[in-house]
Amino acid sequence: MKNYICMPCGWTYDPAVGDVDNGIAPGTAFDELPEDWTCPVCGAPKQLFEEEKLNR
Repeated sequence: MKNYICMPCGWTYDPAVGDVDNGIAPGTAFDELPEDWTCPVCGAPKQLFEEEKLNR
């Protein structure tokens, strides 16, 4: 599963961790998040997240 970064604030959604404080269990892929889920730091909508690109 891939991490996704909130473009407005830089917070990273890590599927291995989830967003337990907001009812998202560890192991939940970004694509499985509810459409109304928002960044727990700045409140940005899911559409403002981008897939983390790993430099290799």
